[in-house]
Amino acid sequence: MNEHGVQGEVPINQPHLVKPHVGGYLAGFAFAVILTAVPFAVAGYGLLDRRSTLLLIALFAAIQAAVHVRFFLHWSGRRTPVEATIALVFTAVVIAIMIGGATWVMSDLHHRMMP
Repeated sequence: MNEHGVQGEVPINQPHLVKPHVGGYLAGFAFAVILTAVPFAVAGYGLLDRRSTLLLIALFAAIQAAVHVRFFLHWSGRRTPVEATIALVFTAVVIAIMIGGATWVMSDLHHRMMP
């Protein structure tokens, strides 16, 4: 530790600033490839019925979003400042409102236009 309160490259009073390692990026990349390849194969080869395929794709998309936040944005509940957590939750709520609203509008249009 030097006179500025810095130990190595991470300031002592800011434990959320941790230098990322290549291993974390490689693990995230591997998870992302797997979480992309599995639904692609299921949809491409018709391994499940349509409803199950759509549910699988939605589930894997949500898991992949969590993988990206964890491995590439380096968000961790223990080390992340509360402001970053609030921003992440706000972003998730806005995205949910946008997806839900778009789905609602498209469904309503479908029911109004079909005889």
